[in-house]
Amino acid sequence: MSKTLSTTLAPLAVLAAALLLAACAGDPPAAPARQATNQAQRATLPGVDTDGMIATLRRVTARYHDLNVAKNEGFVLLHECESRPGEGPVGIVYVNIARLLDGAINAGAPDALIYEPSANGRPKLVGVEFAVPYALWTGQEPPNFLGASFQNEDEFGVFALHAWVWRNNPEGLFAETNPNVSCQAE
Repeated sequence: MSKTLSTTLAPLAVLAAALLLAACAGDPPAAPARQATNQAQRATLPGVDTDGMIATLRRVTARYHDLNVAKNEGFVLLHECESRPGEGPVGIVYVNIARLLDGAINAGAPDALIYEPSANGRPKLVGVEFAVPYALWTGQEPPNFLGASFQNEDEFGVFALHAWVWRNNPEGLFAETNPNVSCQAE
């Protein structure tokens, strides 16, 4: 298969896998309340080393500032830069299908990477995303990480949580969108 065809088909494969998993899951659970965890909230989580976890996420994703490294390690484009009406910007998301389909929440291996367009054409890494397909989650409640509940992303058939570890977010570390991210290459 040609590299161009392979690159074109990769996002379709991601979407197909997510839709297939969503279809197998039956009725998805009700959407959890959206939760933004700010600095003060993070500091009060008992027994949780949030700063250590952020340091771990930065350490394990630092190499992905070079998007080519991420692609070479199996990340494929899920969607171009997204700005949700009424909510705000998310960014460009690349997902690693093998990590997504393991159903695990692993700070050492996030399922997706969030980038922002830049004027030089090289997207800037701004955050990571954890995701668990509905069909692979057996808990009664949505998964959580460091006290933050995952959101339903029905369009992809997954529970997901963004962690803005490379770009400050005034809405909170785990907010769904980030007003400091722009879909305009600056």
